[in-house]
Amino acid sequence: MSETRPLVSVIIPVYNVEDYLRPCVDSVLAQTLENIEVIAVDDGSTDGSLAILREYAEKDARVTVLTQKNGSAGMARNTGLAVATGETLSFLDSDDFFELNMLEKAYNKLKETKAQFVAFDSDLYLNDEQKYKAAKHIDKDALPPWEPFHRRAMTNNPFRVFIGWAWDKLYDTDFVKSNQLTFQVQRTTNDMAFVFSAVVIAERIAWIDEKLAHHRKNVGSSLSNTRENSWHCYHDALIRVRDFVRDRGLWSELEQDFVNYALHATLWNLGSLAPATQEKLFNRLKEEWLEEFGLMNRPESYFDNPRDYQKLLQIQKMSYAQYTHQ
Repeated sequence: MSETRPLVSVIIPVYNVEDYLRPCVDSVLAQTLENIEVIAVDDGSTDGSLAILREYAEKDARVTVLTQKNGSAGMARNTGLAVATGETLSFLDSDDFFELNMLEKAYNKLKETKAQFVAFDSDLYLNDEQKYKAAKHIDKDALPPWEPFHRRAMTNNPFRVFIGWAWDKLYDTDFVKSNQLTFQVQRTTNDMAFVFSAVVIAERIAWIDEKLAHHRKNVGSSLSNTRENSWHCYHDALIRVRDFVRDRGLWSELEQDFVNYALHATLWNLGSLAPATQEKLFNRLKEEWLEEFGLMNRPESYFDNPRDYQKLLQIQKMSYAQYTHQ
């Protein structure tokens, strides 16, 4: 009997997450949709993560374990993507977990609607308190009452309707590979360009109004330290998005949306950093990045959020000391 192509390839980048890895993998292997492959890519872990993965691979033939030198979750996702054979692609972070019917619901929705990707609702799992917390990860009010839909049917900035992470979506493999969508090899914000590139070129998008994934928070990781050391990554992601939009001939249509999102992302990143790193970002914005993002010499009417526009003016006109002590 010939082997059947997996319906879903679940790609899991893994790095030093031994405390949360089993719930993650268990939530995939116990899925009601059984014809899947799980590609776990160890990104040079120094704890017991790799041993745990190999233990799963010995027990379940659907699990493939790949290893690489530490290079980022983006690189690990690309490694998994290169060998994936499933009809569809799911990307799960190794400390998060799925509802047990997630793959079945998302796969069926994708096939029924002939969508190129399906998004679904999700929430937060507060690890320290061991409880779930609602979160707005999709702007549901911006979505049309029919499926599948094109981004032009969305009533909000297409870069603001879905968050730029990949784990709350299921992608058609042919769509991803034919458009050569890959993840950036950088420490943080390595999936933004992948997600937003898919949003702007997809002809058919669908979604599921159910919480099918859980994003673990407060895991005591070094993410805050990582962000301090990779404060430029959001810039690199935005520039890749900008260049993709231009290359696809969509810039005249999406320029204003991009500029508004770039301002939103800039202010969020600026507000999330410790003072020393914040000053680096502030100065780089003034020197180069505001211009690169297309944020200079725009009238207030160009921007969706008047408060964000006022912040932009402050960055343009003030020194860092003035900006932080107003």
